[in-house]
Amino acid sequence: MKDLDYYMSLNYKIEVIKAEEGEGYALHCPELRGCITCAETLEHGFEMIEDAKKCWFTACLEDGIPIPEPSSLEDFSGQFKLRMPKSLHKTLAERSKQEGISMNQYCLYLLSGGVSGSSRINL
Repeated sequence: MKDLDYYMSLNYKIEVIKAEEGEGYALHCPELRGCITCAETLEHGFEMIEDAKKCWFTACLEDGIPIPEPSSLEDFSGQFKLRMPKSLHKTLAERSKQEGISMNQYCLYLLSGGVSGSSRINL
């Protein structure tokens, strides 16, 4: 049976947001909706988020609410199917041919730039 110790041992993602004005931080676990805390320092914030997770898990376990487990790379195949207009398909095929690479590689290049924000995508 999965208990509090089990969930506390899992590696949940923690996001840190610095206060826009003054000092302080907000920390939350995006996979645990509503699990959030605030602190003056990062060190204290990481202590506080552990306490917030413990309280969050305890409440879920007591109320019989399912607790999501953190996602990992093994949860993803690296593939998905995408439908698009024929005109876009044609444009992508032509551009990839001009670059001398497969359309798959060209689309991966475009997506990577868009996700990282490092390049503009101009079709």
